Amino acid sequence: MKRIFSPYLLIILTFLFTGCQKEETEIAPQVSTASVSAITGTSAISGGTIASDGGGAITAKGVCWSTAISPTIADSKTSDGDGTGQFSSSLTGLNENTTYHVRAYATNSVGTSYGEDVSFSTLAKPSVTTKPITGITVSSGTSGGNINNDGGSPIMSKGVCWSTSPMPTVNDDKTVDGIGTDNYTSTITGLSPNTTYYVRAYAANSVGTSYGAVISFATYAVMDIDGNGYHSVTIGGQVWMVENLKVTKYRNGDPIPNVINGTEWGSLTSGAYCDYNNVASNSEVYGRLYNWYAVGDNRNMAPVGWHVATQTEWNTLVSFLGGDAIAGGKLKEAGTEHWQSPNAGATNETGFTALPGGGRGFQNAFSNLGLDCSWWTSTENTPSTAFGRYVVFSTTDCNWYSVGKEMGTYVRCVKD
Repeated sequence: MKRIFSPYLLIILTFLFTGCQKEETEIAPQVSTASVSAITGTSAISGGTIASDGGGAITAKGVCWSTAISPTIADSKTSDGDGTGQFSSSLTGLNENTTYHVRAYATNSVGTSYGEDVSFSTLAKPSVTTKPITGITVSSGTSGGNINNDGGSPIMSKGVCWSTSPMPTVNDDKTVDGIGTDNYTSTITGLSPNTTYYVRAYAANSVGTSYGAVISFATYAVMDIDGNGYHSVTIGGQVWMVENLKVTKYRNGDPIPNVINGTEWGSLTSGAYCDYNNVASNSEVYGRLYNWYAVGDNRNMAPVGWHVATQTEWNTLVSFLGGDAIAGGKLKEAGTEHWQSPNAGATNETGFTALPGGGRGFQNAFSNLGLDCSWWTSTENTPSTAFGRYVVFSTTDCNWYSVGKEMGTYVRCVKD
């Protein structure tokens, strides 16, 4: 018997077939994120595992990352081909010392799935600070560094570097002070006298080299028998000390007596020194006060290669600077850090840096700190007097004088 199919029956069968197909429809992939390894300052390695392709072909996979949580393929990403299984991904172009979030991803025709969010931080250069400069001589100094943080990677080298240019690097002169995070002290040697240097600590790890702050210092031109250092400046062909003398011994090692009592000071006919107001810290700034008997002693108070300036040498200096009426302004330290206002005409354009240390004068009393500075010359005037020069806060003068040898006055030396 001939059977006739109803159109309605055909529709029902089609619906049933389609419904069965939907039960087997493709779904999104299943992917997990691999742990992050091989972290550097600018790169890392991660990846993922595709446990299921969701019933359809994997068309793209990789990892995506961002500094924000739950990155997507709209952020930075790798493209690591297709297919299932494990894959490895290289993350590049990262910033040092930065926390990132990374997720594996996999894409099929349904869409993109992501693995769990994994965070990590890139490495950084070390953090190091420069130690202050100490122990300065004519050819050396001491500094060093404090390692604050290794940046997440072992310190492979550390030390200090220096140059006569303001930003020294490890390509300049340097010390090499080992490895690790221990703080360290560095001895800087082979320097030139009376020269300004710039020094900073450095530390290097696998990421790179970092530096501490730059510190500048100047080596001394000469040191006295006590180990006090002095800088120098050339003015019109003469080489002068920048600081007043502060030595407590003659060149042969014999002591120059420190006389505190004013009555005793006034009766002396032999060499002596004192600190202004008998306060030792004043001498660190202004130098020491001497009577002329110390200046004229044949045991010599000046360092080897130097001598106390003569009257003629002072006259030559003052003449070079334009004469008595204006030379003082060119010799005085500018400003009012030490000088009392107005410190008239002070420019210190010579670098001589005269400071107002006062003196020990009338009735052997201390006076005029902040107001003036006077210096002995090595030139006698009479058996009881000697010549000197002085500058004051209120004028630009640098005048000469002759006073009793018992006065307490400062000393400047000139190179032989």
